[in-house]
Amino acid sequence: MAMVVIWAARFPNGGPLPGPPRWPPVLPQFPLTHLWFLYVLLEFYVAVLVLRIGVVRLDPNGRIRARVDRLIGLVMQSRLAPAILAVPIGIALSLDPTWIGWLGVRTPDASLVTNLQALIGFGTAFGFGWLLHRQMNLIRMLERHWLLNSVLAVVLIAASFFLAVATVMQPQPIGYSAIKLASAACYALAIWITTFAAIGAALRFLSGYSATHRYLADASYWLYLIHLPILMALQVAVSNLDWPWPVKFATILLIALPLMLASYQFLVRYSFIGTVLNGRRGRRGGQIASTAAEGSTAM
Repeated sequence: MAMVVIWAARFPNGGPLPGPPRWPPVLPQFPLTHLWFLYVLLEFYVAVLVLRIGVVRLDPNGRIRARVDRLIGLVMQSRLAPAILAVPIGIALSLDPTWIGWLGVRTPDASLVTNLQALIGFGTAFGFGWLLHRQMNLIRMLERHWLLNSVLAVVLIAASFFLAVATVMQPQPIGYSAIKLASAACYALAIWITTFAAIGAALRFLSGYSATHRYLADASYWLYLIHLPILMALQVAVSNLDWPWPVKFATILLIALPLMLASYQFLVRYSFIGTVLNGRRGRRGGQIASTAAEGSTAM
């Protein structure tokens, strides 16, 4: 990524060359870049596993867990479920004096100390998902409302975009505080409505087995890990071409996706990296076997 930035700086009007990065960085600062999500996931894994050990010891009969299950059921059966779940992150966004709708939830990509906004936003989703997975019948409820949630998601995303524009049109417009509060509330609600819509649509249309879907799902993890420097390089390569932006965008995708999928197929899928990401795989008579997939099917 640093090499691509240096390359871009040498282009006409590319800007000054960046200085050498300080290494090792001054902790807690650390360039996590787009891999911050792995770091945050590890934090959540540790927190939940420690919490689970405590709950199991304090609640050997499962009474507390049964009550929590009932509470999750009440939330999911309520039409206000997205609004209820949006409250924590909505408050966190509204209390941030520098937040505007363009920023979304602040990603902790430059520090080993995860910011409170990210802990609340992503932690709520992780924790609720963990608990919801104990009752698969509740997840199936999202399938019945996929269309309504999808329509609401489009409306809320459009409203969030409009409110974000309204907050930056001028430094402090009349009613700025009210607009910012509405923007935070709308954005937080859009997060959960969109999540419900995506899960519901996936259950409705993608529940059946598909070798293609399985392959793309497995490859997606690796593609995310490596995509950023590749896309940055391609953006620099087309930056001086006098093409309409949709053509540039399509060209980047047509080059990047086959390249990244090829790297997954030939360098990752049956390697140690592929085992770490998706479980061990083997070739049997032209068919691809996944121990992870077989184990989940057996269960």
